[in-house]
Amino acid sequence: TGKAMFAEAGELGMPVGFMCFKGLLLHVDEIEELCSEFPSTKVILDHFGFCKGTEGEAWERLLGLARFPQVHVKLSAFFRVSDQDFPYEDTFEQVEQFVSTFGANRLMWGSDFPFVTEQCGYVNAAKVLQSAPISSDAREWIMGKTINELFSGAW
Repeated sequence: TGKAMFAEAGELGMPVGFMCFKGLLLHVDEIEELCSEFPSTKVILDHFGFCKGTEGEAWERLLGLARFPQVHVKLSAFFRVSDQDFPYEDTFEQVEQFVSTFGANRLMWGSDFPFVTEQCGYVNAAKVLQSAPISSDAREWIMGKTINELFSGAW
């Protein structure tokens, strides 16, 4: 069953990723249930949890997942959640709230390659957080320390 696989992933130290293409609200109840039942299984929510902006039930539910210490959020595909072009400054408030709610050590950057090449390019995607109003320590966690810790010993 799916729950058996989720539990086994936790036992093996393998994070489970959730890509909520059609919106977090369609999946958040199940994610909360799995996190409650299997606290040793680490979770990664891709692409800001597909939440645009900092308003609404989906955003509140996403921030509410911070109560589960095993939940991580991938700050990826900025172009998918922004109404602006690079450097996607309208996402910076979300980034700040993620840092204050989850902590930078539970956030990680991602590009959404190869799709990002058609938007702003991979090089620019890797630079998007340089102008975000976060500390250099938070930026270090998001840009590599979190993923290295999450997958420690895996490479």
